Amino acid sequence: MQQWQEHLKQIIGEVLIDEAALHKRLDELAEQINHDYQDIQAERLVVVGILRGSVLFMSDLVRRLQMPVELDFMSASSYGGTESTGTVRITKDIGQDIRGKHVLLVEDIIDTGNTMSRLIPMLQKRNPASLKLCSLLNKPSRRLCEVNIDYQGFEIEDKFVVGYGLDYNGNYRHLPVVAVLKPECYA
Repeated sequence: MQQWQEHLKQIIGEVLIDEAALHKRLDELAEQINHDYQDIQAERLVVVGILRGSVLFMSDLVRRLQMPVELDFMSASSYGGTESTGTVRITKDIGQDIRGKHVLLVEDIIDTGNTMSRLIPMLQKRNPASLKLCSLLNKPSRRLCEVNIDYQGFEIEDKFVVGYGLDYNGNYRHLPVVAVLKPECYA
């Protein structure tokens, strides 16, 4: 444990959101979602996570929901290193028909908005009863496409962040905080 703590001190330049703040906000988001979907108790809410970044956030969120949920996943990518490429590639689609179902799309971060501007219209064409977006992080200063976020965890500055599902080249997703790495970690 001591070795792990020393490693974290060596790589993390700044903790933007600590574990306590993450869990407090998750409780608040779940309370809001539970309230908004209280009338669909007889139905299942289809929670669609965008792989891979949303997995930790989505897992913690759905455990706080007080209704039947069905999980599904999509995979879309527009990042290479620390920058959005501007091109959205959908590599995995959901595995079910969402016609007439209530769908909650869960994302780790809304940055340029390119990914959601492609996924949301694609899913809306499938005629869900409702389609809402929940994102852990929102970075509006980078927005290129308009995106309506129904449930937002935190608004952050234009910093490249890792942890709690977010990665840099596949690393650091497992960190229990949202943080900015020291510059030498990007070398």
